[in-house]
Amino acid sequence: MATPEERLAELGMVLPELTAPVAAYVPTVRTGDHVYVSGQLPFVEGELPATGKVGAEVDPETAQELAARCALNGIAAVRAELGDLARVTRVVKLVGFVASSPDFTGQPGVINGASELVGKVFGDAGVHARSAVGVAALPLDAPVEVEMIVEAR
Repeated sequence: MATPEERLAELGMVLPELTAPVAAYVPTVRTGDHVYVSGQLPFVEGELPATGKVGAEVDPETAQELAARCALNGIAAVRAELGDLARVTRVVKLVGFVASSPDFTGQPGVINGASELVGKVFGDAGVHARSAVGVAALPLDAPVEVEMIVEAR
């Protein structure tokens, strides 16, 4: 059975370096068997590849790719906390926020980008509860933000 790191390699993905928080918080907090991952923006090498509202400046397909990037950044934060992604026993919950134009209602489809990546990386342990929420704005005018909770041994 492949490890999460091996699955990432099979997908042609490399975990990025953690981006410094943009405010007064830490990337993760571990309490007991759970790791809470702060909201992750879709940074690529410290930059946002797109800004604006989904349904206006950003199309849903691009937003879905950005949601996957948020999840990848979150997975990198988990690895930084645990040292090894094989220690993850379950992705418990994923919450996705979509900066949406007033008439956009496709938030679940956008956040599928994050959910699908988590499933590919963690297999059965990646099946999670989820919320997909439309919001007026996100930090730095990011189109999407994703946070997660994982259980670890």
